[in-house]
Amino acid sequence: MIVVDTNVIAYLFVQGVRTTEAEDILSKDSDWIAPYLWRSEFRNVLALYVRQALISLKDANILVREAEALMNGKEYEVSSEKVLQLADASKCSAYDCEFVSLAEQLGVELVTTDKKILTAFPNTAVSMERFAAG
Repeated sequence: MIVVDTNVIAYLFVQGVRTTEAEDILSKDSDWIAPYLWRSEFRNVLALYVRQALISLKDANILVREAEALMNGKEYEVSSEKVLQLADASKCSAYDCEFVSLAEQLGVELVTTDKKILTAFPNTAVSMERFAAG
């Protein structure tokens, strides 16, 4: 079981240079979890891609359904108090700290591409590259 941030989920579903890496991570550990926040962030990524005409609205709706199916039953509430504590201690956003909080709560790794998270939480966060290689 690993916590994945929204970027990892997006790389899996939106074809690009990091899709293969996300697929490798999924094959290494298919038990992906995330805080409920991932849904809003993922929708925002898709909306940006639609606005930039990188994908169609129809494709965005297909991708969101596929991602929601993958993550169904693997979404968690996190403690607001813990998120705020982590944000204050690290200067990372509260959004980012939701993923860190969940990983710490369950004692699992957070796979991310976020450099601020990787720097602030080296005992919890691991890069996509390192997880895929390890």
